[in-house]
Amino acid sequence: MKDSNFLKEHNGRLMWHPMTSPQDSQHTPPKIITAAQGVRITDIDGHEVIDAVGGLWNVNLGYSCQPVKDAIAAQLDVLPYYSTFRGTSNDAVIELSYELQQFFAPDGMRRAFFTSGGSDSVETTLRLARQYHKLRGEAGRTKFLSLKKGYHGTHIGGASVNGNANFRSAYEPLLPGCFHIPAPYTYRNPFGESDPERLAQLCLQALEDEIAFQGANTIAAMIMEPILGAGGVIPPHASFAPAVQEICNRHGILLITDEVITAYGRTGAWSGARLWGVQPDMMATAKAITNGYFPFGAVMLGERMVEAFEDNPAAKIGHGYTYSGHPVGAAAALACLAETQRLNVIENAAARGTQLYEGCLALQRKHPLVGDVRGGHGLMTAIEMVSDRATKTPLDAKRAGIVQEVAYQSGAMVRVSGPNLILSPALILSEADASAILAALDAGLTAAEAV
Repeated sequence: MKDSNFLKEHNGRLMWHPMTSPQDSQHTPPKIITAAQGVRITDIDGHEVIDAVGGLWNVNLGYSCQPVKDAIAAQLDVLPYYSTFRGTSNDAVIELSYELQQFFAPDGMRRAFFTSGGSDSVETTLRLARQYHKLRGEAGRTKFLSLKKGYHGTHIGGASVNGNANFRSAYEPLLPGCFHIPAPYTYRNPFGESDPERLAQLCLQALEDEIAFQGANTIAAMIMEPILGAGGVIPPHASFAPAVQEICNRHGILLITDEVITAYGRTGAWSGARLWGVQPDMMATAKAITNGYFPFGAVMLGERMVEAFEDNPAAKIGHGYTYSGHPVGAAAALACLAETQRLNVIENAAARGTQLYEGCLALQRKHPLVGDVRGGHGLMTAIEMVSDRATKTPLDAKRAGIVQEVAYQSGAMVRVSGPNLILSPALILSEADASAILAALDAGLTAAEAV
């Protein structure tokens, strides 16, 4: 390994980083993380902080989950790779298929299709949705509906159903036939409505209107996050998701829940679908399935998908990835699923999530830069920062950066995306850790207000 001076000299110069500009990476080199333990990470200068980002929403069990590490090492010793394309499989992925079916049975899921990550999982759901309708003799159902502010990864299909221009405009034109309805986002919405239940009804009416305008017989699927994550942690009213499912069922439209963030306990329930009491036709999962220790994902498939595809000679799936069902990833997922259930992480996610949410509400009362606080469903919390509460003017990038940097120096890695400060720590977070994150945020907000 090169020494620290070499690493600092070349940091940001020889690779392009996701979700930022090459120029920014060179002018403001990223923090070099060299070690991690539990819920803490350490940078190249030895500065240790709590990782309030949880890797990237995915390190639910922290950085020291020995059963997952052991499973990866053991699998590497016996079968480091083999394809699951036609004609071959492996023991680990067969066992994982069974365990996932059991885990997601309350969500109505019956089969799994394996991928290399979240964007792959989303892309798979979109492709299978179109194929489903072709198999049923409705080839004209090719369009997709989604929510504004929603995030569905970076592949061409996922970017097309994304509801945020930041992930779309540089790559347009994208997939045709993708249409977006207003999200149930109480702080900012086109209706000027702040009551969550009333706003949900207005968004549902917009969904009905879009279906009528497009023609239900042209729409393949509706894809939505049960709680919008990267868009700023936007939870809908409890009435919203069940009503979306009813509308989709009535019009013959498949419902896909993007559970890349929300599955495996993040919301304080085992899945986002279960949180709201719905049973989608497909679920896209990834991230916490291996705790971030191995790139892996799984699409879970419900009854309607199984009926359309199985025992149908025309139902060949012309889709897959070199690493679909990778044995090392499957072994990691098996260990992760077992440990996730053994620790019953949904209980701690709910408790610590409430602590962070209430703590951020207290920060809102103290700091005028806090315009809105969203959360209350597990360890998904966001602060929307503003320069003026009356006008809801988003906080400028300079001061948002100060909040992030001072919080880091004060002991917590937090994520700032536009005006949103997002918290998604490991589900094993302790009460003391949550308090330390809130103290670091307090310091960051205080510093930014002094500028």
